[in-house]
Amino acid sequence: MQAVIVGPDRGIEAALADHDVETVRVDGLATGESLDDAGLADASLLVITDAAEATAVPVAKDRNPDVRIVFYTPDAVPEFVRGQLDLAVDPELLSPDVVAEELVASISA
Repeated sequence: MQAVIVGPDRGIEAALADHDVETVRVDGLATGESLDDAGLADASLLVITDAAEATAVPVAKDRNPDVRIVFYTPDAVPEFVRGQLDLAVDPELLSPDVVAEELVASISA
């Protein structure tokens, strides 16, 4: 299983790796090209940890309609992407380990 991560580290990358998920981080802006370079086409998950990167959501869905998109940020979810997210979690409420465990379980099921 592969996950592409966009935004600052909030502990989710290491937590996913602990569950045998291969992670690839997008450095800088999440554009179509940078998402492609990170392997979005083969990814099961796109984890966004900064709401400022919300424009990556429709780009990702266009490139990989089956990717599950998770917002893991304390920031408010922008209205224009709410309908495209599979999950939005505030890191203050759930630890990265709990989120990673649930994501892996839901994708493996």
